[in-house]
Amino acid sequence: MPSRDRIVPRPVRPRVDPLPDEDIDAETRRLLGDGPVLNIFRTLAVHPKLLKRWVVFGNHVLLKSTLPPRERELAILRVGWLCGSEYEWAQHAVIGRAAGLTDDEIERLATDPPGGEWSDLDRTILAAVEELHADSCLADETWEALARHYDTQQMVDFVFTVGQYQLVSMVLNTLGVSVDAGLKGFPE
Repeated sequence: MPSRDRIVPRPVRPRVDPLPDEDIDAETRRLLGDGPVLNIFRTLAVHPKLLKRWVVFGNHVLLKSTLPPRERELAILRVGWLCGSEYEWAQHAVIGRAAGLTDDEIERLATDPPGGEWSDLDRTILAAVEELHADSCLADETWEALARHYDTQQMVDFVFTVGQYQLVSMVLNTLGVSVDAGLKGFPE
């Protein structure tokens, strides 16, 4: 079981400052829309070409994946916890609630191991996230357990979801992206 005991201390301030509105170029602004811009996008806007290409993939994983939203968010929140990414946690606690996770389930994801009652599928998802996080591969037994619930496209989407949010957590942590105003980080 992975542990959060060895997590490197996170930066106390951004290493890459998020761009203010007036410094976001027109093409990036069109990509991000007219509303408020989240800190992750403000920060990645310092590299507009990367942001433009990453958003396409990120939108597939978040919005067009074959995974049911609740199950996707269960995996993403656990990845955020295991990676020590408070930004990821804060954003996806909100998205997870909208996808059907309860406050109790979200809080239980922030324990090692996640306590409480979980369905067979939930336990399988959590075990698969732990394995991918720790070993970058699923054991045959875990693959087969997940495949009892998912078709081939869902299996591929699952692995990409865990990998995407591990990558995003790494970026958020390393660049020191601050949790957006009004959101709550990790539970106490």
